[in-house]
Amino acid sequence: MNNDLIQQLTESFEGHAQDTENGVEYWLARDLQQLLGYSEWRNFLNVITKAKTACEVSGHDVANHFVDVNKMVDLGSGSQRQISDIMLTRYACYLVAQNGDPAKQQIAFAQTYFAMQTRKAELIEQRLLEAERVSARKKLSATEKELSDVIYEQTGGNQNFALIRSKGDHALFGKNTQAMKAQWKVPSTRPLADFAPTIILKAKDFATEITIHNARENTMTREQQISAEHVTNNKAVRDTLLSRGIRPESLPPAEDVKKVERRLASAEKKAMKNPDGLAE
Repeated sequence: MNNDLIQQLTESFEGHAQDTENGVEYWLARDLQQLLGYSEWRNFLNVITKAKTACEVSGHDVANHFVDVNKMVDLGSGSQRQISDIMLTRYACYLVAQNGDPAKQQIAFAQTYFAMQTRKAELIEQRLLEAERVSARKKLSATEKELSDVIYEQTGGNQNFALIRSKGDHALFGKNTQAMKAQWKVPSTRPLADFAPTIILKAKDFATEITIHNARENTMTREQQISAEHVTNNKAVRDTLLSRGIRPESLPPAEDVKKVERRLASAEKKAMKNPDGLAE
């Protein structure tokens, strides 16, 4: 199937989309019948019946995706006649394509089209999650720098900042930083946080933010006070995670955040070169 035909079929399919008063996107089955190369309505109804079964088996409410309607059509004599039709959601259209005759070029296109749309959605979701993790890592770095500054401002030195952070890790994970590095196979020269999943990055950031707030509010002038505060806050966050069935030390490591950041930057450059497509 050449690119011109693919573009023509895509534009034709998307061009037949309509919206309900509530803004829900739908297609009419009789329009889709023609788009998918079915000349006989009764044959196309058989495909729709299979699609409804697939919808039900997948656990979705058929009535939410296949809605029977009636409409008036013009006859050659100038009169009108009422015929039945079906409103189909995008998901219903996907199921119809999956249950159609793959020997038909239009069906083969539709199956490929929806597969591509699903893949694009997966890629977008993956990139959003990766971007969220990179953002969380940067936020934690900024928050930890702020804590280091607070320690220096209020105690006259921050030589023990690394020790305070390590105590916080122990309170959060129930084991020290080195033990977690060994468990996650983190290089000795890299921060543990670079391999932490997003939820841990946010947990550490939250605990650190509380430490900063209380250190300032209570004018803590000794590193021992700030250290004890940091341990208390990380333990409280750990208890919250445990109460929700999340054991920090049992979570698997995430991909090196530096690699993720480089991949996102590369994808952005490709997207700028090809703004109409999704960079792979």
